[in-house]
Amino acid sequence: MRVLVGGGTGFIGTALIHLLKARGHEVTLVSRKPGPGRITWDELATSGLPSCDAAVNLAGENILNPLRRWNEAFQKEVLSSRLETTQLLARAITKAPQPPQAWVLVTGVGVVLGRGGGAIGHMLLPFRLGLGGPIGSGQQFFPWIHIGDLVGILAHAIEASHVQGVLNGVAPAYSTTNAEFAQALGTALGRPAFIPLPSTIVQAVFGQERAIMLLEGQKVIPRRTLATGYQYSFPELGPALKEVIA
Repeated sequence: MRVLVGGGTGFIGTALIHLLKARGHEVTLVSRKPGPGRITWDELATSGLPSCDAAVNLAGENILNPLRRWNEAFQKEVLSSRLETTQLLARAITKAPQPPQAWVLVTGVGVVLGRGGGAIGHMLLPFRLGLGGPIGSGQQFFPWIHIGDLVGILAHAIEASHVQGVLNGVAPAYSTTNAEFAQALGTALGRPAFIPLPSTIVQAVFGQERAIMLLEGQKVIPRRTLATGYQYSFPELGPALKEVIA
């Protein structure tokens, strides 16, 4: 299949492109900068959709980037990075003489675990030093997914014609709490993990609105994902963490 991937230069996009190419698909990337095997968003807007069988949009600023203050400018950047690219791609698909058979939009997933990026990259140092622990009370649900399964679900949605609707990008171990996650990460590293990160610090770093996502959590169940027949490579947290830090 010929697959168009928007915003494919990040952590998830790089892994997805690697998987798609390994499965024999031809991939064209839509990015801000031109290059081999790429078109820019401006080119997509002016020249239209290149011939493709499927389109995926991964573009969007990381809302939980701890290095960015949650001010009005960053809020607008997050919103525009997601909405504008989605609208642009939607218009291109609508105008295409032969629209793609599949269109996959990624809007929200669990905490992504993988080597060389994702949330785990910010967690490893304090946990390796024995300074890790739960966030706030630690009792909030903490949905997660291994990068291999996230891109596997995306590829499954592209390749399987029967897959439609919303698929939750989380592992089937949906009842994991933040305290359980912290303990599992500490165990995988062979380090203690009992020093909590106070909610006041989380609110100071991320701002009140973003802190809610970390302090209150959400129980997400991948019922539809499982119903489509997708087989998880890392359904349990322990093996997923061991693979990441190996």
